[in-house]
Amino acid sequence: MSYAPRLQEKYKNEVVPNLKEKFSYKSVMQVPKIQKICLNQGVGAAVSDKKLVENAVEEMSIIAGQKALAVKSRKDVSNFKLRKGMPVGVMVTLRGDKMYEFLDRLINIALPRTRDFRGVKASGFDGTGNFNMGIKEHIIFPEINIDKVNKIFGMDITFVTSTSSDEESKALLKAFGFPFVKN
Repeated sequence: MSYAPRLQEKYKNEVVPNLKEKFSYKSVMQVPKIQKICLNQGVGAAVSDKKLVENAVEEMSIIAGQKALAVKSRKDVSNFKLRKGMPVGVMVTLRGDKMYEFLDRLINIALPRTRDFRGVKASGFDGTGNFNMGIKEHIIFPEINIDKVNKIFGMDITFVTSTSSDEESKALLKAFGFPFVKN
């Protein structure tokens, strides 16, 4: 028997039947699913210190469970002393098992560790079924050793779904147990 992430099993056994009934889909294939999760971290101070990008790549790789990429600037900006091709951020795109594992850790471990956490605002939907949220401190993930962190960075997380409706996308994330703020 092969390993399958807990949330992937939950999607097959609970989420699909519930959403199929709620939105009256004719086929199981019409039920929306999360296609990928994109993590982005801007490292603006990396213009003066190259080590910050290396540390950010290492920390993002630990959080995501897969190698992160350093993102380079596309153009020169003299006000920021930025040259084309300089590293300015870090990104990771998660799919498959690693995506479900990250989602599980985000919902059940990392978000509840956030200071004064009352839920995630549902205002991050973009009109095409994708959800964006920001995290102010990447140290909420238990994989990060706080003693070894030089600088605390924020992070943007994008959930790309297979639907074009925000309502269906929100229902999908809620079915996974995503902690949206109650109105």
